[in-house]
Formats: sequence, C-alpha cells, structure tokens
Amino acid sequence: MSGNSWSRAEIAGRLAQDIPDGAYMNLGIGLPTLVSNYLPSDREIILHTENGMLGMGPEAQPGEIDPDLINAGKIAVTELPGASYFHHGDSFGMMRGGHLDLCVLGAFQVSQTGDLANWSTGAPDAIPAVGGAMDLAIGAKQVYVMMELATKGGVSKLVDTCTYPITGIGCVDRLYTDRAIFELGARGATVTELVGDTTLNELRELTGLALEYSLAQEYKGITS
Repeated sequence: MSGNSWSRAEIAGRLAQDIPDGAYMNLGIGLPTLVSNYLPSDREIILHTENGMLGMGPEAQPGEIDPDLINAGKIAVTELPGASYFHHGDSFGMMRGGHLDLCVLGAFQVSQTGDLANWSTGAPDAIPAVGGAMDLAIGAKQVYVMMELATKGGVSKLVDTCTYPITGIGCVDRLYTDRAIFELGARGATVTELVGDTTLNELRELTGLALEYSLAQEYKGITS
C-alpha cells in the first residue's frame, strides 16, 4: 500500500477475500482479471469466461502459456482440473440466464445508487467497448465493480448521477476502490471500509456525496 491508497493488485486481493466458497463468477476485461491471481486456495471458486470456458485458473506465467487458452481479454490463462469449453452462444446463455452468482467489472463511472457506465466515455473519438458487460450487469446475481476512485485528473468516478452512457441501471451492489469499499443501493453509497489513513471527510470532499460509514457486513449470501 502506498500512502492512503491500495495498488491495483491490492484492490484485487482484497476483493478476492469476499468471494464465497462455491461461487460461479465472471471477471470482466481489464482490472478485474487480476482477481483470478488472488482467490483463496481453501475455497472452490469456479471462473467463467464469456468466450466459452468454465474452470479458468490464474493468469499463465512464462512456460505455461498456451496460445489457444485465453480469457475474453485475450490474456493467456491456465485451466483447473475439470475445466470445460463450450460455444460462445452457450456462454452468453449462462450469463443472461442468471446462472452466475456474481461478476466483477471495471467502470468509467458508478453512481451512488448502483448505475454502471463502463463501455464508453461518450467522447467523439471514443471506441465503444460494451462487450458482454451489459449481459453480466443484468444477469449476474451480484455485481461488484473494482476501479481507482478518481481519474488521473483527480475527478471522482463514484458520482451522484452518471454522465457517461449507461451500461446498466441500479445493478452494482459493491464498489472496491483504492481508497475505500462502498455498498451501493437505492439509498445511496455507504462506506464499509477505509483504506490506510483515508478519512470519511476526504471521501465526501472528493465525491461530493453525503457518505455515511457502516461496519462491513457479512457477505449477503448466494441463493441458487
């Protein structure tokens, strides 16, 4: 940890601790792919990829790389015992059919009520990249987002109302950032964990939100 913030790897490691045993989970392209490297070894967590794999392992290291074994972000990965492969259409059927317990996505913006904007900044030269995010955001039983809380210019990405094109409305349950962890919902954002010496007032000033602090609660649980 550097100062009052987590590194990207530390965000991924912290999030991984909250994934329950037996979960079927999808990791979105970009930052979320790091989570696969930090999943607790004492839990069985089954990773799904939208390009057609169930039972994905951690990112492949030198000497392990198989050019035919990649995730949806084209990153070389490993396979765990019992891994299976299937058609792209079947993979999306799993996503849209509510068969995933949770997914982890990146974002450009997240609103305090859980709206997600992660496919375009709306800029004239922006390249749209929605991929399967909209299917995951609506189809997964729970949605976690991991991102750095502010842009390089110091502007909060946790906002009252998203100004970028929306991927899903009210779909994000929990937000993991380099400064704090938040629970999101109809009543707004609640801080459940502060990073380092970060204070609630600092977060209020950065986000412009009337944030409250609440001790982190146990994982809500997954129902089949």
